[in-house]
Formats: sequence, structure tokens, C-alpha cells
Amino acid sequence: MPVKMKTVHPGTAPGYSVAAMNTANHPSRHLAVYCGSTKGTRPEFMEEARALGAAIAAAELGMVYGGANVGLMGAVADAALDCGTEVYGVLPQVLVEREIAHPNLTHFELVDDMHQRKARMSELADGFMVLPGGFGTLDELFEAVSWSQLGIHSKPCVLINTVGYWDELLQFLDTAVSSGFLKAKNRACLSVAPDAASAVELALEFWRKKD
Repeated sequence: MPVKMKTVHPGTAPGYSVAAMNTANHPSRHLAVYCGSTKGTRPEFMEEARALGAAIAAAELGMVYGGANVGLMGAVADAALDCGTEVYGVLPQVLVEREIAHPNLTHFELVDDMHQRKARMSELADGFMVLPGGFGTLDELFEAVSWSQLGIHSKPCVLINTVGYWDELLQFLDTAVSSGFLKAKNRACLSVAPDAASAVELALEFWRKKD
């Protein structure tokens, strides 16, 4: 069933004119980015978020994310916009009152709740990139990987392991395999990259093999 949503007219991204928006070619593929709504405690987290936005644009891809202007979310969106690609933001109504909606996206949609947000992002995305984050990022990550395992989608899911942030999670997944709760072939649904550029290249390679 299609997600009920309200599309809001976008603003103008810094350094990205209305004329450029109206005449730019629309990317044929989009990467969803899941990440934290805070900056984290290390500068590398923000640096990698900006690098991911730039790498997505450099690969002539579009971006889909949660629609906020704060933390890693705001950084990756700003970088993608500054580099001239289109960015879809999908924000649940419950977060509008917190005044975190990004005002300068090329496309911005309001949905009723968090479930619809995830469904809409998955619908728009051709692949998933995961930067450091907390509970919400983990929720989004595991839903994307679980749907891949179940054959609901066939899209790349790439974890960006900035300064080893995800090391303990990856160790846990290996433990899940050795303990018999996760099949090795399903563990392989999640790819791992050391940085943003490598992550985008993994997605491109996935599509090349699929095409």
C-alpha cells in the first residue's frame, strides 16, 4: 500500500540555485543514508558524513535521508546539495515540532509516523549507506538487511566503519553466525567499507553485477 504523505515545496540549498535545480538531470539511482542526528564525539564522524554526501554527488547519484538539518544527517545532506545533486528528505510529523526539518532540500516529504518514513525511504532508495548512529540508525540498518535476507529487496546495504565505530557490532554478527542464529550467506547481505568513497564504490559494483 502506498505511503500517505505530504510533499512540501523545497527551499534553495546554499550555493545551489533554483535555476540549477530546475535544469539539473535527475539521477537514475538514489542511495538512502542512515546516520545519527548528533555530531558524535570525534571530528571524523562529521568529516565522513560530508565525504559521503560529496561521494554520492560525484558518482552522479541522488540521496535519500531522514530530512533533518542536525548532526551527521544535516552534514551529509548539506554536502550532497553543495556538490549539486538532489536530496530527498522524509520526515515524520512527530519530529516537525522539534524544528529540525532541513529547509533547503530539493524534495521534502512529511509522513505520518516513523514506520511510514522507513517505508518511503526504502521505496525511493536503490541502496543503503549506514554511517555511525544510535538506536534509530540500528533500527533502520537491521530492517534494510532483514528485508534483503528475506528477498523483499535486492539492494546493496553498506556499513561505513568510520574509525572502527562498528567493530563491536561486526564482532557480534560473527558471533551470531558461529552460534547458529545467522547464516553466513545472510551475514553477507551487509557489506562493510572503511570510508565513504569505498562505500559508494561497493554500491556501484553491486549494480554493475546486477545489470
